[in-house]
Amino acid sequence: MAKTEKLSSGITREEIIPPNPFVKWAGGKSQLLSMYSSFIPETFHAYHEPFVGGGALFFNLYNKGCIKKAYLNDSNSELINLYLCIRDNIEELFEELGKHEANKFSKQYYYKVRNLDRDPESFAQFTSVQRAARALYLNKTCFNGLFRVNRKGQFNVPFGNYKNPNVLDEVNLRAVRRALKNAAITCLDFQQALLVAHSGDLIYFDPPYYPVSATSSFTSYTENSFSFKDQERLAQTFRELDEKGCYVMLSNSYIEPIIELYKGYRIETLMARRAINCQGDRRGPVPEIVVTNY
Repeated sequence: MAKTEKLSSGITREEIIPPNPFVKWAGGKSQLLSMYSSFIPETFHAYHEPFVGGGALFFNLYNKGCIKKAYLNDSNSELINLYLCIRDNIEELFEELGKHEANKFSKQYYYKVRNLDRDPESFAQFTSVQRAARALYLNKTCFNGLFRVNRKGQFNVPFGNYKNPNVLDEVNLRAVRRALKNAAITCLDFQQALLVAHSGDLIYFDPPYYPVSATSSFTSYTENSFSFKDQERLAQTFRELDEKGCYVMLSNSYIEPIIELYKGYRIETLMARRAINCQGDRRGPVPEIVVTNY
């Protein structure tokens, strides 16, 4: 493994490299960050992201020096385990990733690793670091960088056939570790995750988007899909946080049932390019909404 380089100023090169999202995630917000900047309050206390996914907005705000304290959460246990291992066990993670890096071009190896969760008893014996390395390897080598599971919770994305997937990006992962050093990271239902939110905090909701048509969504990121009842529960939580004095911002589909849930709040429309779709001609710009209470 490369050693951290010490610069003449006394700081390390790791400390001056801005962290970027380390996974490709459906609905990721990297493309919208320049537009999102106008929605961020000038000052806020803690930052909460209950559906963190790839964390594009979190890393963007961290790099701007806006984050004092962060609470990051997601219902995807494999993703959250990866976040925790980057923060707490990065050297062990590098060792495990090295094994996958050596086999990253092998389709046969990919399916062997992908199918490990077909034997629940055996998979349960994996360490948290082994699981984290598997999750990151699959994300970097699977088709379109999807994280998708079937109703049994089994990863089911086919091989991606990339020319040179970056399975072991040590430089960025070390920078990510620095960003996560003081973050609280949990795997809870979004309502539970927000019990620690206080007046003056900024909450950014980026939930699984409500499908705009019967064929526009795919099997979920977890074995439990996010239903319209969950969307209604989310809207109620949005209102409760508003009453508490929090800054609340939400992204979702541009579709009437969702717009109706946030009636009375500021609703703006943005055009986003869908980077993850099984059909290339359906990755063009589509409208989505940003809702804020400020």
